[in-house]
Amino acid sequence: MEVILLERIAKLGQMGDVVRVKDGFARNFLLPQGKALRATGDNKSKFEGMKAELQVRNLEAKGDAGKIAAKLNGQTFKAVRQASEVGQLYGSVTPRDLAGLLNDGGFTVDRNQIALNVPIKTIGAHKVPVLLHPEVEVTITLYVARSLDEAERLARGENVTVQRDPGDDEDEAAQAVAAAETFFEPEALKGDGEKTDEAAGAAADKA
Repeated sequence: MEVILLERIAKLGQMGDVVRVKDGFARNFLLPQGKALRATGDNKSKFEGMKAELQVRNLEAKGDAGKIAAKLNGQTFKAVRQASEVGQLYGSVTPRDLAGLLNDGGFTVDRNQIALNVPIKTIGAHKVPVLLHPEVEVTITLYVARSLDEAERLARGENVTVQRDPGDDEDEAAQAVAAAETFFEPEALKGDGEKTDEAAGAAADKA
């Protein structure tokens, strides 16, 4: 489907550009969000009539976004989630969750402005882009941890997950064997050995 962009869209074009996009993307996002019009003859004429107004609105929106960006860029946020020892979340952190955190922090942001293509599923520090306006983008840092204290440790650069080495299993096995041997007296082990030898000799005589 061909559409006329009513604002700058990343990777698509600038305001007024006529571009071809997938039908689903146009119907589910661009058209209902008021970001584009179908590229019909009537709409092209309509766009020319509203172009000046759109440009003014765009400048105003960009100015408002710039004010928010000055305060939001570089900010850090914390999300507490349940996770395994190796840092795998039992759930995830989604754009909706992030928008909620930002709004709780006093920043008016919609989940569609959170440029997170895949939900966060691991403990750690995550850089997340926020598109405040088609021409204004900032980056925040999200610390995902199992507690606020752990989030503080992450912010200090500490590693809070358990890193297992392939050799750990062998070491643990060796330690288990050593621990088991402490339950037996050397003399007892020796005696068992002698009894075994005697039994073997007796069996040989019978043969």
